[in-house]
Amino acid sequence: MEVTLQAALDALADPIRRRIVRELAAVPDWTRPCGTFAHLSVAKSTLSHHFAVLRGVGLLEQRDEGTRRLNRLRREEFEARFPGLLSLVLAEEGPAGHGEAYEEGR
Repeated sequence: MEVTLQAALDALADPIRRRIVRELAAVPDWTRPCGTFAHLSVAKSTLSHHFAVLRGVGLLEQRDEGTRRLNRLRREEFEARFPGLLSLVLAEEGPAGHGEAYEEGR
């Protein structure tokens, strides 16, 4: 499936999805389970939808490991398709509390 620029922009238009991307960019690949994003104050079903949208535009890859679903930000692949777009998202200042560190086992 070829992702259009419009689809990528639509996916990144949502502040929750941009925050997910920024938080994933701050940790090594495959170390951040979906369950560690509960602090984003949206329903679990809404969070699942956000992950699906990010997967759909090629920004996110997920794999199951036991009972956890781990995430990887597809930086190189997305950057090759949309040069500079991910850099803009990562450079964006997050909302208050963005600096909260992810803690393993949380």
